[in-house]
Amino acid sequence: MKIIWFDFGGVLSPSIPELFDSYYEKTGIPAQLLHKAMKSVADEMNMDVLAPIEIAAITEQEWGTKLRKHLQTIAPEIDLSKARLEHFGEQWFDGIKPNPHMIALFHQVRSSGLKAGILTNNVVEWESHWKRVVGITDQADIIIDSCKIGFRKPQSEIFVIAAREAGVRPEECLLIDDVEDNCSAANQMGWKSVHFRESASVVAQVSDLLLTREGAMI
Repeated sequence: MKIIWFDFGGVLSPSIPELFDSYYEKTGIPAQLLHKAMKSVADEMNMDVLAPIEIAAITEQEWGTKLRKHLQTIAPEIDLSKARLEHFGEQWFDGIKPNPHMIALFHQVRSSGLKAGILTNNVVEWESHWKRVVGITDQADIIIDSCKIGFRKPQSEIFVIAAREAGVRPEECLLIDDVEDNCSAANQMGWKSVHFRESASVVAQVSDLLLTREGAMI
């Protein structure tokens, strides 16, 4: 093992349901409705839910405009006056704090002598916002962002690119991700993975791995 990759959304950040709940509090748009509108935008482009913006096929503003249109179609009675959909990322990440347990684990990984990377499906226009949330991107050994390379998890290409850019072999990579399909895809590419469900178990698994590694080096 030479590098542990941390997912951003749902690992370094709060869980995805928590993020949707936070957005509901800011805008009044229920999570189920917002997700349905996101899916409608993606369906028009024959893509997965957030793929259009996570591979930069369209801009945030274009995506937000489409999102507004679909919300108005799906639920014409909804008040969208508080939603800055065309500048979605700024509002989505406003007030969001990182997962302190995963931030501490990130530092533990680096202190152990392993590299710590961030492998994220993300959006061009959201970069300053999500990096501000985690507050550690300047300490990451490498960041691979879907919107900058045109591939996203769970596509195999992103794992090939990540290992190559980190200068390691696939079997030297471990991914921590809250999406099981992403973990499965990483495994198929020769990586190891830890499926994030809650912080305590992930911290325990990775800490045990680090102790085992340190013991083997003595």
